[in-house]
Amino acid sequence: MTEKLYNTDSHMHTFTAQVLSCGMEGEHFGLVLDRTAFFPEGGGQCADTGVLICPDGAQVQVLDVQEKDGRIVHVTDQAVESGTAVEGQPDWAQRFSNMQQHTGEHIVSGLVHAAYGYDNVGFHLGREIVTMDFNGAIPAEDVPELERRANAVVFANLPVQVTYPSPEELKTLEYRSKLELKDNVRIVTIPGVDVCACCAPHVSYTGEIGLIKIVHLQKYKGGVRMTIRCGNRALADYQTKQDNIAAISKALSARQEETAAAVERQKAELAAMEGKMCGHSGRTDHAAGRDNPGYREQHLSGGGGYGCQSHAHPGQSADGEGRPGGRRVCRQ
Repeated sequence: MTEKLYNTDSHMHTFTAQVLSCGMEGEHFGLVLDRTAFFPEGGGQCADTGVLICPDGAQVQVLDVQEKDGRIVHVTDQAVESGTAVEGQPDWAQRFSNMQQHTGEHIVSGLVHAAYGYDNVGFHLGREIVTMDFNGAIPAEDVPELERRANAVVFANLPVQVTYPSPEELKTLEYRSKLELKDNVRIVTIPGVDVCACCAPHVSYTGEIGLIKIVHLQKYKGGVRMTIRCGNRALADYQTKQDNIAAISKALSARQEETAAAVERQKAELAAMEGKMCGHSGRTDHAAGRDNPGYREQHLSGGGGYGCQSHAHPGQSADGEGRPGGRRVCRQ
């Protein structure tokens, strides 16, 4: 059985191990090591990736990690002979981001459970997004306060404790879990916030998360699905939205905090202008069309469809735009 180093040190950047076996894994290779810091896909969280460095300096890419029948299989792009000593290097940026997201999820789920009594019945931690499914409704107006409380836990820099209670202790312990667990249960505790059975790596202190942002809430299967971004992902999300709002602000010549109001004014002005132009043009067309065979012939022969079409006055191009005297005719 492979020793799970990530259970004892989630911040491990490198480790040494020996290859126990190597076989085919689909189109790739499957390596089993005697010990590993690579977390396998499980509990809703994607697997770690990274490299294994061989004694001759060759770097073997770890593309995926799966736990199968008690074995942790590292899916690689190259074969490595059994007995070879390797140095493992999980992709630290990816690992740390996953830790930020997962501990952030525990904080939000713990707060939701305490406030509403709802259970987290579905969880997905992918490369870009984190979603949580709760079995009850959460009003949209409650989200800002929930987010404020979640970040208060981050700023408090509380310890994230990992324990393995005995079966007797488990009987008296209140903790969140989607499964009925009995043996070797790993409990992750954030004091005063959450107690949950979990197999994944977490940060050591909540301050490492940096920021928790709830970015979406939707109705889902009688409850709600919540999307969050934490830490570096939250920062990247903020930067993307900052770039977009800056571009909109410039286009509308409005202050960034006033862009929503500026967009609504633009919409109202355009709607009023279109209504005025179409109303005026419609009256003009009906008046002129009755005595204009050419107009009627064009109308009946399919010279245009429903909606606004351009017609030119003498000395004016057919587009009717950007020149004095141009008009838009609303065809009826």
